[in-house]
Amino acid sequence: MARALGLDFGTTNTVLALAEAGGTTTHSLPFESSAGVTDSMRTALSFMKDPTLGAQALKVEAGQAAIRMFIDNPGDCRFLQSIKTFAASAAFQATLVYARRQKFEDLMEIFLRRLKAYAGTEWPDEISRLVVGRPVRFAGGNPDEALAIERYQAALTRFGFPEIHYVYEPVAAAYYFAQSLQRDANVLVADFGGGTTDYSLIRFERHAGQLRAVPIGHSGVGIAGDHFDFRLIDNLVSPEIGKGSHFKSFDKLLEVPAGYYANFGRWNQLSIFKTTREFTDLQSLVRSAVEPDKLELFIDLIEHDEGYPLYQAISATKMALSNGDEAEFRFAPLGRAGHRTVKRSDFESWISDDLSRIEGALDEVLEKTNTPASDVDKVFLTGGTSFVPAVRQIFTRRFDADRIESGGELLSIAHGLALIGESGDVAQWAA
Repeated sequence: MARALGLDFGTTNTVLALAEAGGTTTHSLPFESSAGVTDSMRTALSFMKDPTLGAQALKVEAGQAAIRMFIDNPGDCRFLQSIKTFAASAAFQATLVYARRQKFEDLMEIFLRRLKAYAGTEWPDEISRLVVGRPVRFAGGNPDEALAIERYQAALTRFGFPEIHYVYEPVAAAYYFAQSLQRDANVLVADFGGGTTDYSLIRFERHAGQLRAVPIGHSGVGIAGDHFDFRLIDNLVSPEIGKGSHFKSFDKLLEVPAGYYANFGRWNQLSIFKTTREFTDLQSLVRSAVEPDKLELFIDLIEHDEGYPLYQAISATKMALSNGDEAEFRFAPLGRAGHRTVKRSDFESWISDDLSRIEGALDEVLEKTNTPASDVDKVFLTGGTSFVPAVRQIFTRRFDADRIESGGELLSIAHGLALIGESGDVAQWAA
């Protein structure tokens, strides 16, 4: 039987959920790759030449299998992650992968075809409609929403789905949450992804047992969990490898260019950085550096491809800070500087500007809809960043604790999308 498929194509993770035809039950599609079986997939791709596949063929992996292939073959593998962040960028036209020009829609298609292959027989023979999540505001400095949807559509129409619908990600999370509502309610959903934070305010009502909704308002900002990771690196790691230090140039004392450290925005960028002229310039600065040991440590991290282990250590520290007032940061390649106690209060000061922008987007949705906090019956927080205490405090300052709920941090959007696809009135939910 034809069924609705929900696609949560996330910055960090991607989930596909399937709804039974005419029913109210859903399940996540399982993916079986060389990295094991999971119900979510890291949004990442790796490409590598494989002589056994022919001269022009490439071995392609997605998700954790892509990360593993990149770590095992750092010099021979082309790795891409957080593909979604390029969707709304007019500046991003294409990237070269082993001399082949790949546009955004090509990368999205390749990624989803790998997921379809990993799903195997779990992929349904017949799909009635695809319901795709999209952020309220796409990531980027000047995102082009129409361009992003055009690119999504170009990739997804290649699969031959009978219908394709787009729904705001927090609306899908709200729909998932609303299944458990016992009475009519105004629901505010805050969806914290890897690249964006999105809000939706929706009025849910039941008529003759049928769930109905009236969208009240939306807002969003291109700030989320990935930015918090970078703040930790920028304060714990970058100063230890030369950020803020100086070098001598003739009779002048100049600061080491901060742009070198921007590469830590994504860990895979460090491997690409190794192949650039910029890295060669960094190596040449060692001879004139006031603190050469720091730059030598930076160079060692790059040459030994320590980007992924570093981000694992940072992620572990961030998670620990959600459960305690302090946490241990441990990263052996930094030597003595790689073992530090991090206070939650310091972490919160480092992300204070990000928190302000996240709270500003909340103000926006409440103000532009003329909705006082007292009129919000339920607040649903979803996404991993919702566990950060300073983020939760944004809501506990405004709403009573019994009105705030969370759950389904990775799965709620995809399952909400699938349920909307089987609701019979998918058009009213479309963005």
